[in-house]
Amino acid sequence: MRYDNEHKQRTRLRILIKAAEAIGIVGPDGIGVAGVMAKAGLTHGAFYAHFESKDDLVAQAIAHMFDESCQRFLTRTEHPDPAVALESIIDSYLSAPHRDHPEHGCPLPSLVGELARLPGPARNNFTAGLTRLTSSVAKRIGALGRSEDEAASVVSEMVGALVLSRVAIEPSESDAILEASRRSIKARLGLGPARSGSG
Repeated sequence: MRYDNEHKQRTRLRILIKAAEAIGIVGPDGIGVAGVMAKAGLTHGAFYAHFESKDDLVAQAIAHMFDESCQRFLTRTEHPDPAVALESIIDSYLSAPHRDHPEHGCPLPSLVGELARLPGPARNNFTAGLTRLTSSVAKRIGALGRSEDEAASVVSEMVGALVLSRVAIEPSESDAILEASRRSIKARLGLGPARSGSG
């Protein structure tokens, strides 16, 4: 049976969504082609109609992760007042829901430890995603009259705090890491006190 291009694109997207979810949970090394295809409701044999290899799938899934998470994240935190927008970014990023659902969140915390082992195209997509998030933060910091160079440090602290909150054994310790980072970043940027991280 022959399928039109639209059907092929929908199928490819379904595979990418399942691969992205798996990478968010177990990392790129932890996924297998057969498992991803099964979760997408497809046979292993159909894989090569859409991707050249597992490395190709990982690279494309990482690009998809950044496209989806950045769009969702920036839409949720958009505001004409840059201070409000920046606070919203910080609160949303360093929130319990973001910590608890890596399969739907920013790929950076899930991938940063894997970067050295990723194939070249996947590393390039990771770098592009990092630049996109950092640029968005920088734009809002600059609108406050501060140096946009602070954005790299802010993003680094947010990513690091989220990683640590996910590995903390005690829930109270995990919550404390997020709260401390929210307060620290806001104080550094001259923003208001941290609100509860409701995501």
